[in-house]
Parts: sequence; structure tokens; C-alpha cells
Amino acid sequence: MTKTQAKESVLVVDDAPETLELLQRNLEAEGYRVFTAPGVPEALGVLESTPVDLVITDFRMPKVTGLDLVRHVRQNLKDTEVVMITGYASIEGAVEAVKTGAEEYLAKPFTDQELLDAVRRALEKRERRRAAGESAEEVVAPAGLVGQSPVMREVFRAIRKAAQTTATVLISGESGTGKELVARAIHYGGPRASAPFVPVNCGGIPEGLIESELFGHMKGAFTGAVTSRAGFFLTADGGTIFLDEVSELSLACQTKLLRVIQDKEVSMVGATRPRHVDVRILAATNKDLLTLVRRQAFREDLYFRLNVINIEVPPLRQRGGDILALARHFAEKFAREQGQPVPRLSDAVLESFLAYQWPGNVRELENVVQRLVVMTEGDEIDVPSLPAVMRFSVPRQQGVNRTLADVESEHIQAVLASVGGNRTLAAKILGIDRKTLREKLKHLEPLAS
Repeated sequence: MTKTQAKESVLVVDDAPETLELLQRNLEAEGYRVFTAPGVPEALGVLESTPVDLVITDFRMPKVTGLDLVRHVRQNLKDTEVVMITGYASIEGAVEAVKTGAEEYLAKPFTDQELLDAVRRALEKRERRRAAGESAEEVVAPAGLVGQSPVMREVFRAIRKAAQTTATVLISGESGTGKELVARAIHYGGPRASAPFVPVNCGGIPEGLIESELFGHMKGAFTGAVTSRAGFFLTADGGTIFLDEVSELSLACQTKLLRVIQDKEVSMVGATRPRHVDVRILAATNKDLLTLVRRQAFREDLYFRLNVINIEVPPLRQRGGDILALARHFAEKFAREQGQPVPRLSDAVLESFLAYQWPGNVRELENVVQRLVVMTEGDEIDVPSLPAVMRFSVPRQQGVNRTLADVESEHIQAVLASVGGNRTLAAKILGIDRKTLREKLKHLEPLAS
């Protein structure tokens, strides 16, 4: 296994620190990526944020037991295996663990080899099951999408199924994950492929213009309406409209959108009668719409109308080896555009890519690789060419003795560095608008001088 290959990941859960340290050392020596947790609550935190191939859990732990963790994994993470370990071995315990869903059951004390054999057997069972599923159903990445990680294979399956229906689809995920690419794949993979695909950035249209832009207006409907103009819905008639950042629509506009979905009719501003439209609606958001519904900032009935099919696009940090495939894809793309040979990404650069958290996701990776290809001379890109935030540096301040303003300042500067100073992209990653970022930077500039 080379350094740049995506390693199988293992989460070890035990309330005994010495056991955690021993298992971590033995598994890392075999090339596994190891995460540790002293209890089930901490383990759930790891599982929510990181894809894990195998969980090794102690049987008896305070408050929440290993069996509860096994049940959670079996019911929520179908692609993760479990090995149970315990110092209180019994036939009844082994039977219960296996019935609950553990692939292997190890009684303490066990040898290093017994541990590694159990891990190997559990992971082999996982691979056989995945291979059987893949042979029965080949998963091909739609045009424009790159990756073969388990989480992206699920996305590709969902795209294929959604493309064959007329149902509305809500695509959720962090900024920069590629939600519009997913929407395009759904449209061009279905029967409407030859009809228009009309993307609309709902957050980029001023509130006073959104109704006119979406639904159109008649001549003389308002000051400045010197001609009639078809809106985005009429433009997309027969095809698909993609409403990006749908959470940014006002409640008034949400009401009008709900009426379009229900009645399949559009009322242009200033018109006396509605017009029928045949439009498939795909929507996307990087916010939790259910939370907005609870705050009464988003209509509950519209949420359920949009969320007939939900596709969750995973963040880049959860996609493992896809990071390397995407990096090479972008290097080839931008080298071709520059008319130059494709540079080699050094092993150290690839390791840095795997270790970095990518707050801007695929969009940030694309931006970084483009800058590297354009700015690097020679046939290899190495670590010194990376943005400062991706290189190792000795921390100037440690611990928690820093003000909130200091932490915010450091994070803003790190995000800006990661996107080459692009303020629009940095604002998207930070979840604020450009004006707010500009104001914050005014306060940072005197500190930097």
C-alpha cells in the first residue's frame, strides 16, 4: 500500500486509554487510518463527520454500551463493519453481539495477530458484499462528475433513479460540493435531455426583481418594463429549472413558487391570466431547510413539495481517494487549457490534499489546482507551491488563551489564502456576504500592517 492510496479507516472505541493506545499503534503499523473514541457519544461524533470502514468497540462501557453502538451502525451505516471486544467473555454475550450485527467477537486478552485476523476477516466480508452489489448493479459516474468513493456511488445511484422520474428533487450539501453538476446529471440523464436546462441563483437576484425574473412581466407592469419579458419558468418550459440557494427566497416568493408547483401555471407580473408551464423543478440548498421551517423562515408545505426526492452531496473531506482523482482531473484540464504538459503532483502534495479539510470542497480544490498549474514552473508540483494554509508551520499561538476575534481573524485569513485571495469565493465558504467580509477585512488590515 503506497502512501498516497486511500487507506481503510478504523474507529476504535474503548473507555480504557491504554487499550485505545495499544490498538491504535498496532493498527497504524499495518497501514490503517485509525480514529479513537473513549465512549459511544464520542464515537457517534466521529461517525457523523468521517466515513469509517470498520468499528472496533468494547462491550461494556459506562452509560451507553458497545451493543448500542453496534445497533446504531447496523441501522444507519450499511457500509461499515463492526468487531466487538470484551474482557467479560461469555457464550451469551457472543451470541448477542453477533445477532445485533457484529461481524467478529474477540475476548480479552487476545494476541496482536488475533486482532489483525479479525480486522482482516471483517473487512474482507465488507469487500465481498460491496463487490456482489456492484456486480449486480454497475455504478457509472455521470458526465461531469468524478469519483468512485462509496458515498459518491450512492449519489450516482440516486441520480440515475431520479433522472427517470418527474418528481421534484432537493439537492443538499455544503457550498462547493457540486450540487449544480448533480442537477445537470439528473436533467441530461432523463427524457428531458434535449429540452432547456435553466439554472437560477435565487440568492443572486435582488428581492425586488425575483418575481419578475422567475415568472416574467408584461410591458408596462412597472416602471422600466418597456417590453414584455418571459421569466425563467417560461424559458424552461418543457425542460428543467434548477433553483439554487432556494432557501434565499422570501416567504412571499415561496408562496408563488408553491402555486406554480401545485397548479403548473405561471402568472407573469401585470398579466390578467396565468400561463400553463411544463417544467421539472430541481432545487438546491446549503442550509438546513427543516431548521428554517421550525423558525418559520421557510414554508413547511413548500419544503415537502420540493423534498420528494432528496440527494445529499457529501463534502470533499468525506470522499477519501476521490480527492486524488479530482486533483489529477483538474491538473489535466488546466494543463490542456494552458497548452502545456500535465505536471506531476508529488506524493507529498497528494498527502497534503488528503490531510486538508477542504472547507470550500470541490470548488476550492479546483481553484487550488488551477493556480498550481498556472503558477508552477517545471514538470512537478511540490509542497512549497501549495497555499500557506495547506503547508506545515509551527503554531505561533497555542492553547485556548486567544480571543474570539483572534480566532475569527486567523480563520478568515486561512480561507482567503486557500482560495488565492478570491473574496467572493471566501465569502461563500465562510457563509457570509461580500459586504460583511469586506467590513471584517477592514478591521484585520491594521493588524496585518
